[in-house]
Amino acid sequence: MDIVIKNMGDELGPEKVLLLQQPQVGLYAIVVVDNTACGPAIGGVRMAPDVGVEEVFRLARAMTFKNAAAGLPHGGGKAGIIADPSRSPAEKERLVRAFARLIRGLTEYIPGPDMGLNEESMAWIKDEIDRAVGLPRVLGGIPLDEIGATGFGLAVAAAVAAPVAGIRLDGARVVVQGFGAVGQHAARFLQERGARLVAAADSRGAVYNPRGLALDALIEHKRGGASVATFAGGNALAPAQLVGVECEIWVPAARPDVLTEANVGQLQARLILQGANIPATHGAECWMHEHGVLSIPDFIANAGGVICASVEYHGGGQAQAFAAIEERIRANTAAVLEGVKRDGLLPREAANRLARSRVEEAQSYRRA
Repeated sequence: MDIVIKNMGDELGPEKVLLLQQPQVGLYAIVVVDNTACGPAIGGVRMAPDVGVEEVFRLARAMTFKNAAAGLPHGGGKAGIIADPSRSPAEKERLVRAFARLIRGLTEYIPGPDMGLNEESMAWIKDEIDRAVGLPRVLGGIPLDEIGATGFGLAVAAAVAAPVAGIRLDGARVVVQGFGAVGQHAARFLQERGARLVAAADSRGAVYNPRGLALDALIEHKRGGASVATFAGGNALAPAQLVGVECEIWVPAARPDVLTEANVGQLQARLILQGANIPATHGAECWMHEHGVLSIPDFIANAGGVICASVEYHGGGQAQAFAAIEERIRANTAAVLEGVKRDGLLPREAANRLARSRVEEAQSYRRA
């Protein structure tokens, strides 16, 4: 454990790395509380069979910067339950409740929904430890996946970034890699601004129609349990081909590191909206910057969900959450783009500088 922390940490954190297990129920999980200088850490719990310590740490650091950049009174944390999210509802509930009981005393960490888990999962955690965000409405929550908080924020970032990228949202072709809650809502809010979805992928395949996919029908098809690859309104596509689809806007909204040095050269897009956390490697981001592809970093573009969660945690409602998302993501996207223009920085360098300065200022007020 000490070696893991030394290899991954710096002066900001992580403050705690926990490996949890309860073999009798098959629970194996990881929690990283990265930094709490700005307040108790908020960060999602994801369920995936291959989630590991390094991934959870990187995601926790992204949450530290995301919360700081958004001006929230929260630090960053993340958790991963090592399990297949497609298991039966009863098995999933058993694992999630066991996980919740093991983090009861970790009061500086507030869990929220992430990949593989949802509002129902947060209700189970709330029932066990009375501490969760992203709850169902009936429990007083603002169900961020249901209302599309993260997708709405991506559309806000797109509106600010589009002129800098040299494109117009009206008529822009959109590709979504990861057609889950974030990807679906991003496509919907972008469509409301005049864009059209031409390709989408999930874990089982991809679909493409250069004239545009019928978004509502595709969402219903997906909600019925089918892969987008079998949607009748387009042609099936190998997922690896999605990177090279001709478009103006490309939205990675699935797992980390989907854009790498090996495939980023295939991109035909002008604007990347990072709907997932850490979806591109450093080398891929350097290539995009050098080749005139504007990539809005994850913790700037996809902060809508955690902004919504913070509003919920502090007693606000849905209208207040949407107003906060609009205000903060618009301002932060503009600030990052100004840093890129003024100082010649990569977008992520400008975003990191913005967030890190806020965390360091918060840390300066702590007792040495």
